[in-house]
Amino acid sequence: MSPKIAKEMRWHKQNPCNDGSMRYPADSEVWKNFNLMHPSFAAYPCNIQLSLASDGFNPFSNMSTSYSVWLVVLILYNLPPWMCMKDPYFMMSLIIPGPKSSENDIDVF
Repeated sequence: MSPKIAKEMRWHKQNPCNDGSMRYPADSEVWKNFNLMHPSFAAYPCNIQLSLASDGFNPFSNMSTSYSVWLVVLILYNLPPWMCMKDPYFMMSLIIPGPKSSENDIDVF
């Protein structure tokens, strides 16, 4: 929706690293293999590539308590490294409460 952000969403395509080192997810073999397997998706640099991450934490700071909360977040990997891990682009998609596993209590946002 913003011209500035739209320009930044093409950063991974306009600034490739070809020296063999991985500085950004777009430099990884997995990203390159995905682009080879899906050339029509890779051809358009504004197609969004996301990362899904999850981590559990104990909300009451008492590790002996069996209750925990699991967050599931989406990260936009099209953005440059200095932007992709900032708050506006870090999207919480699920909260999974429970003592051990999610069962049926998954809240989707």
